[in-house]
Amino acid sequence: MVHASDASAKIILRLEMRGLRRRLCAEAPDAASRVVAHLPAGRLGAAVVAGYQPTGTEMDPWPLMQAFARAGARLALPVAVTLDGPLIFRAYADGDPLKPDIAGVAAPIAAAGPLQPDLVITPLLAFDHLGGRVGQGGGHYDRTLAALRKRAPIFALGLAYAGQQIAHLPAEPHDQPLDAILTEKGYIEAAKDL
Repeated sequence: MVHASDASAKIILRLEMRGLRRRLCAEAPDAASRVVAHLPAGRLGAAVVAGYQPTGTEMDPWPLMQAFARAGARLALPVAVTLDGPLIFRAYADGDPLKPDIAGVAAPIAAAGPLQPDLVITPLLAFDHLGGRVGQGGGHYDRTLAALRKRAPIFALGLAYAGQQIAHLPAEPHDQPLDAILTEKGYIEAAKDL
């Protein structure tokens, strides 16, 4: 059962974490390039890696995506085709044409072709050691990860500043956990709640 306090706590947390992320972004402008050094070599074996187009102060996944591409992965970016459904993914290479999707985010055009990722890099506002994630509040990644996991195993990798970690996140039944989080200071495997 969802408690109103959990939903309310997330609203307050989002406001606080947006401000914190702005500060962390300003303090560590090179953080996106530093995360690559902390990715375990064993994680580079993904065939199709989905990143995202950063908005606001979300950490830029492009340096990480380039590392995956150098290891042989095909790259994809998300596309919102409805506001309340899961995202789809289309192939993307540096310089490919982009146009705003229904959510207003630059995304690959239909001619790019669909791809099914086996590793999804997700933006976030906050995370905890269990792989809990709080995003912007639209539910896009929760719906997307749930839909992808029904089809095949995937690895959900959160990309964040180390300072975005908090002790415990309020959880709701629809929340999809991350498998790991990569920051400018290290790689954190999600602990399994026993």
